[in-house]
Amino acid sequence: MSEPVGTQVGGFPVELPVFTGPFRVLAELLLNGKVDVCDVRVATVTDRFLARAQEAEGWTLEEATWFLAVGAALLEMKVGRLMPKHREPDEEDLIGGSPDLAYARSLELRAFRRVAGWVAERLETWSKLHPREVGPAEEFADLYPDLMEKVTASGLAEAAAALLRSPTVDLTHVQPIRASVTEALEALSERLTAGRREPARFRELVADCREPIQVVVRFLALLELYKDGRVALSQAETFGEIEVRWEG
Repeated sequence: MSEPVGTQVGGFPVELPVFTGPFRVLAELLLNGKVDVCDVRVATVTDRFLARAQEAEGWTLEEATWFLAVGAALLEMKVGRLMPKHREPDEEDLIGGSPDLAYARSLELRAFRRVAGWVAERLETWSKLHPREVGPAEEFADLYPDLMEKVTASGLAEAAAALLRSPTVDLTHVQPIRASVTEALEALSERLTAGRREPARFRELVADCREPIQVVVRFLALLELYKDGRVALSQAETFGEIEVRWEG
């Protein structure tokens, strides 16, 4: 006579939204894929197993080993279901359900089939051809020119020198530098020392500049003077006039 269900290994009952009954039956359904493992909380089953152990005198080695093995299998199945899986895009993903894209894809496939057919025909035709690998007859060997006849050491030296010579780079398209920070420092120092009692505006200091690059260089020179403590800068408001006072 077989044992009652309640005394079998894994025969303790569980109550879940998707199943009510012995855990052994639920485990078989999960392992066979008849019940979704994501719908079963392993923590709830473990709590029920521990409660049963407290009700009884303890676990048997067979029951504890079986439960640990089944629980590990269920956790592995659940992790495998929850982890994202890499899937290669299929034809439907590439086309996106658009009839225009599907028609364009059919034209591309037709073109590829035509090219594949042409390549297959050429390969079949060319497989019947064999190149002539023999050289000229010995009695005609003196009729062919000597390819190394005009090659000399000086000619090889000239060719090597021409290859190793540094190329000449055309810089006519490059804008020449027409202003330097050094010249801008001298110009600013001269103008500021001439009127050191009264502050000068930056707009006045660049009034004689004809190109934007000269204005930029003057501004950089002014920052150099300020960094060295030779001038003091003040600005009443944002984007307002910059006043420069010579400090020496």
